Amino acid sequence: MSRRIAIVEDEAALRENYASVLRKQGYDVTTFANRKKAMAAFATRLPDLALIDIGLESEIDGGFLLCQELRSLSVTLPIIFLTARDNDFDTVSGLRMGADDYLTKDISMPHLLARIAALFRRQDALQVPAQPENQLVRGDLSLDLSRLTVNWKDQDVLLTVTEFWMVHALVKFPGHVKSRDALMQESKIYVDNSTITSHVKRMRKKFIQLDADFDCIDTVYGMGYRWNPPHAGKETGKSDD
Repeated sequence: MSRRIAIVEDEAALRENYASVLRKQGYDVTTFANRKKAMAAFATRLPDLALIDIGLESEIDGGFLLCQELRSLSVTLPIIFLTARDNDFDTVSGLRMGADDYLTKDISMPHLLARIAALFRRQDALQVPAQPENQLVRGDLSLDLSRLTVNWKDQDVLLTVTEFWMVHALVKFPGHVKSRDALMQESKIYVDNSTITSHVKRMRKKFIQLDADFDCIDTVYGMGYRWNPPHAGKETGKSDD
């Protein structure tokens, strides 16, 4: 059965161009010009992935609202923002609302297709029982490298794909500092430092929501971040960044 992708984009030419490319890849594509029409359809049946612009007709931030509505319906539905708005505020806002990726419209089609395929691989892996050989365990933390899932003290941590690879980069070598550039490379995103900082804050928040005493992700001033096991000696210099 074909994967169902919903494109929510108010520029007709762009909308149909994306749809044409995705259909040639074998995807079942539906398109919408605004948030209300999209949500009316989603109330009946959710897509397998949503590709959303931010500005939708008369709603300047309609895509943000749509993302929130979709995320309330499903915590695992892959959501990608594809927009011309590339400023830091919009990027951070989109990620905070639970989007799995934030891409600008100058992205190449092969790159876009690769991002979509990666999210579908994660969805497929979630249906497969966890395999011990794919587990990375650090004390109370367990990462499943095939399913791209994280578990902390027997509770699932709902991280995006980007956040998963950032945590993976940190926990591979506990106590070793990872620069922001290194985190970008290992999570395969290319953003500025403020967006990396936002990702880290969101990651911490998700762990703390499950465990108020969580304190394993350190900020090392002027250098980057590191994973410290619980109760490990903490150096001074930790911040909220």
